[in-house]
Amino acid sequence: MSANPIPFGFQSLDGIDDPSRLRLDRQAIVDLTIRYTWALDGRQWDDLDEVFLPDATANLTEDLVGRDAIKARIRRALEPLDASQHIISNHQVVVHGDRASCRCYLQAQHVRQAAHGSPNFIVAGRYEDQLVRTTHGWRIAHRDLVITWTDGNPAVARG
Repeated sequence: MSANPIPFGFQSLDGIDDPSRLRLDRQAIVDLTIRYTWALDGRQWDDLDEVFLPDATANLTEDLVGRDAIKARIRRALEPLDASQHIISNHQVVVHGDRASCRCYLQAQHVRQAAHGSPNFIVAGRYEDQLVRTTHGWRIAHRDLVITWTDGNPAVARG
């Protein structure tokens, strides 16, 4: 992660030289976070190569270094499930040149019929991302998963 992450906050279009570029950047970053959810729920692990930098870091309930470690962690968590659905909303994006921050709310439904007890487990919270612009578009350099509450059967997530 960058030594100086961009703080979350409101970014006004006032005083911006090119407000249309800022709008395009914001939309591209929101689209990137959505691409992440479709990759997870579609079990398309290699699609995450277009979401994270190769040397990205993350805290997804454990500290991870490198895109391959992030992909392995996600795969390990989701492959035992029968289904998952990751829903994100309320994106807040701040762009500063070729760096940006984005945070969004998350609710993730996890289903595993073989789990003892209820087959459902919900995780809610937010993703907090630091991103960089590359020649291939925006990529996540660092992602934090901040869990605020859960509901249902935690055994579903234990594989």
